[in-house]
Amino acid sequence: MRTRPLKVALLGCGVVGSEVARIMTTHADDLAARIGAPVELAGVAVRRPSRVREGIDPALVTTDATALVKRGDIDVVVEVIGGIEPARTLITTAFEYGASVVSANKALLAQDGAALHAAAEEHGEDLYYEASVAGAIPLIRPLRESLAGDKVNRVLGIVNGTTNFILDKMDSSGAGYQEALDEATALGYAEADPTADVEAFDAAAKAAILAGIAFHTRVRLDDVYREGMTEVTASDFASAREMGCTIKLLAICERAADGGSVTARVHPAMIPLSHPLASVRGAYNAVFVESDAAGQLMFYGPGAGGAPTASAVLGDLVAVCRNRLSGATGPGESAYAALPVSPMGDVVTRYHISLDVADKPGVLAQVATVFAEHGVSIDTVRQQGRQDSDGEASLVVVTHRASDASLTGTVEALRKLDTVRGVASIMRVEGE
Repeated sequence: MRTRPLKVALLGCGVVGSEVARIMTTHADDLAARIGAPVELAGVAVRRPSRVREGIDPALVTTDATALVKRGDIDVVVEVIGGIEPARTLITTAFEYGASVVSANKALLAQDGAALHAAAEEHGEDLYYEASVAGAIPLIRPLRESLAGDKVNRVLGIVNGTTNFILDKMDSSGAGYQEALDEATALGYAEADPTADVEAFDAAAKAAILAGIAFHTRVRLDDVYREGMTEVTASDFASAREMGCTIKLLAICERAADGGSVTARVHPAMIPLSHPLASVRGAYNAVFVESDAAGQLMFYGPGAGGAPTASAVLGDLVAVCRNRLSGATGPGESAYAALPVSPMGDVVTRYHISLDVADKPGVLAQVATVFAEHGVSIDTVRQQGRQDSDGEASLVVVTHRASDASLTGTVEALRKLDTVRGVASIMRVEGE
């Protein structure tokens, strides 16, 4: 074993960073044995140096992250500060000064992953980011290494624990959205401002990363269709149960049937109770991968939190340090396929549409005609009068597979009918 330690600079010492530092210290001997050399925490860049950080030598703490990555003797920079800047500049600077990088920064990788990979390749360094997508769940490495000889056709997953907790609570207890969100906040699953989670910004960034790796194509955050879950209601869950489904916020990355394009999207969807993802409860994450040779694979576990995310960071750290010792680098960006990313309008799936209509004869025929005129085939339809309404009824239509564009045109035409009082909800049906 080499006795000279590999030096690690830690950027950020919050929930994840503090766990990374703790594991590096408490598991130092095991890490050294697995790597073939000891690893040394050489510096920790933070914004508030006065805060007490248990187990970290105060002499290592600095507010000058730039100076830390420019030292020249740093082997690996671990970036867990998040956001776009200064993280982007610090990472590229680390490459320039001879350090490889381990990051958990999903937003930056989804926006500028191609540029970061190019910078890493230019300087002969590694860029690893297992922790950016699903916390402790090994997912990126299986996709880009274990399945490197296979053809991945679809990645379908729950990649945000906060939203899964909220939807699971709504499903299991009948709670409304706000009530479930309040409980998630009280338990620490949701931030004081939950926008990034409930409006699916977090999941969309992860979908961009997953699609890029799975399909060997550059997929940026702007390419991902995003729809939040704040409009999901108890009535939607009641409808889902009638269909033998539940509702999940899904990240869906698909290769077109002809193989000529890909799509990436995040939105709430009904999913059959028979599908493995339907049983993912609480704040857990799970990702379902479908490929030609391996078939169907599912990866499940805690997708967030200090210790789980730090586990993924440390796994990358070990891999990068091993590469460092051998004088090699691991897999870089694979974008050779360069497939176009199709817009949401081209996506084909099933739909569940709930309409408020006039409770009188002929309404169903009018509605069915509109669907037919737009080329959308109806699978099932259910109409029920409401005793407390003023001559209104609920009409629920479930379609066969149709494009998003054709469904959009159908709904616009339905709104123009005098007998349609409103569109209560539209929900996609996935996983069949």
